[in-house]
Amino acid sequence: MTKPILVVTSRYPKEVEDRIDRDYVARRNPKQFPFTQQELLSVAEGADALFVTPADRLDSEFFQNVSPTVKIVATYSVGFEHIDLEAAARRKISVAYTPGVNSEATADIAMLLLLGASRRAYEAQELVRTGAWRPLSPDMLLGWQVGGKVLGILGMGHVGQAVACRARGFGMRIHYSNATELPAEIVGDAVYHHDPSDLLRASQFLSLHAPETPQTHHFLNSKAISLLPPEAIVVNTARGGLVVDDDLIAALKSGRIAAAGLDVFEGEPKLHPGYVSLKNTFLLPHIGSATIETRTAMGMLALDNVDAVLNGSPAPTLIQTGRSRVA
Repeated sequence: MTKPILVVTSRYPKEVEDRIDRDYVARRNPKQFPFTQQELLSVAEGADALFVTPADRLDSEFFQNVSPTVKIVATYSVGFEHIDLEAAARRKISVAYTPGVNSEATADIAMLLLLGASRRAYEAQELVRTGAWRPLSPDMLLGWQVGGKVLGILGMGHVGQAVACRARGFGMRIHYSNATELPAEIVGDAVYHHDPSDLLRASQFLSLHAPETPQTHHFLNSKAISLLPPEAIVVNTARGGLVVDDDLIAALKSGRIAAAGLDVFEGEPKLHPGYVSLKNTFLLPHIGSATIETRTAMGMLALDNVDAVLNGSPAPTLIQTGRSRVA
């Protein structure tokens, strides 16, 4: 039996790579950087499926020109902003993503960022690594305790719920805003705010977990920041596009925002250079899902979708065009 042809644009954990080698004729990207669109179109000629990442931008032009043999695009991500879903639907190409499996790992990183930002971890580590550490006076490197503080969560999906669970262990009080209010058996005693502005007013700490949509794009702008309590702390593990970088940087410089912990950036891997020079930022290179367990599970789910579509079976996590998503 002839194996299906799978275009593989990146490299994955060993268990995922072994499955690809076993079940497919793999056309791999030999480079350290993404295919150009023309390169991807060329390598996809005659292929059955594409296994891509958010670094691969599949726009309307791509789908107009992609090989008619392609039946499914499986993206190794929860987000799918890099794929033109309507254009894919016009070509009758299924698109699948990997929701749910990264929730625990991303929630861990959100708490790392929250604690790192609140306890001035970057400044403290810099003292150690540069050899500048001297006996500290009692008024140096004073951070902010999290116990008893309000953590506002924008987007109470799987990741937001996992963050709330962890934050309660640190004694934080949970408030949230979501498209709909969730049952108490899911969110416990968390306080719901239908209007995100009301959430901002209550949030001594704010953690962003909403998908990037036209409604949430640049949600955290100067107006939103002005609603936060003075010296609030901001965490973002969702999408960089939720934040207006210039506005957040200005607030960090002025002290209006005490600190920020960021794992995602608009235009990444490039980021606004203003963040790098600030001492009150705790920055990570989008590693929310970067555990062996999670990255393997994501790869296996992506391949499950490919297998199902090619075999004519129900696929576990296809994206339905026009359907809203909760991260």
